[in-house]
Amino acid sequence: MKFLKSISRWRRELFRKRRLSLRDASDGAEEWHIHLSPAGAFAAFVSFALLLFILILVLAAYTPVLEFLPGYRTEATRTREALMRDAMRLDSMERMMNDMMTYNEHIALIMEGKTPVVRSLRASDSARLDKTLVPPSRADSLLRAQMEGDSPYGLGAEGSRREMREAIGMITPVEGILTEGFDIKQGRLGIRIAAAAGAGVSAIGNGTVVLSLWTPEEGHVVQIQHPDNLLSVYKHLSQSLVSPGQTVRSSEVIGYAAAPDADRSEETRLFEFELWNDGKPVDPEGYIVF
Repeated sequence: MKFLKSISRWRRELFRKRRLSLRDASDGAEEWHIHLSPAGAFAAFVSFALLLFILILVLAAYTPVLEFLPGYRTEATRTREALMRDAMRLDSMERMMNDMMTYNEHIALIMEGKTPVVRSLRASDSARLDKTLVPPSRADSLLRAQMEGDSPYGLGAEGSRREMREAIGMITPVEGILTEGFDIKQGRLGIRIAAAAGAGVSAIGNGTVVLSLWTPEEGHVVQIQHPDNLLSVYKHLSQSLVSPGQTVRSSEVIGYAAAPDADRSEETRLFEFELWNDGKPVDPEGYIVF
């Protein structure tokens, strides 16, 4: 009985209104007042907290305010790198599955006494289109005559034939996604490739190793001298498998791509490849198909 009376008294006190007023300090006159109960004050506090939570949620969802918070950009960078690695893994798995399916189909054909054949091009392939429907323009005819002639840029020039042979003989140094191209105006003397951690880095062609060292900024660095005064540079390797003076062959593994490191910037974690011709940097995409 006493317990019920105490609960009833507590409820009355909870909802009983108090008078909160402001008075002038000089004459004690009341300037403002409000009647407020403990329950009303608690409800007002909960409403303010809920409104503040909704406001913060809207700002975080629809504005870039989180970019200014310390530590958030690092987490966003890690998430982007994880998505990039997952995309590369999925791409590699898809290619492996396609190769395995083709291999199994060929084995099945051999077991049946048939000869495996290469799959034909799709009907929508551009190689099957009738190009006679598009007559050549005058500019196209002039360009064709220039390229087939003996001009400096013609296909018959010795320099052009040499570059074509070099492009055919060179291979991609590592499998990955090309993230930055060659731009000498912005100080990019090579290209950057997002490769899987531990991926093998191969020599683009036959040559001799002239440099193999490690630096804090660029990790393991390897330089290979090729014929025709062509120099290839491989940066940000986790390990180098060659030494200066060693002769390497095309597609021979010379090191491994570095694993992502959260303590280093995104630019220094990507594999970097440079190509120099006659002591000047050149665009690797002009020599190698990436």
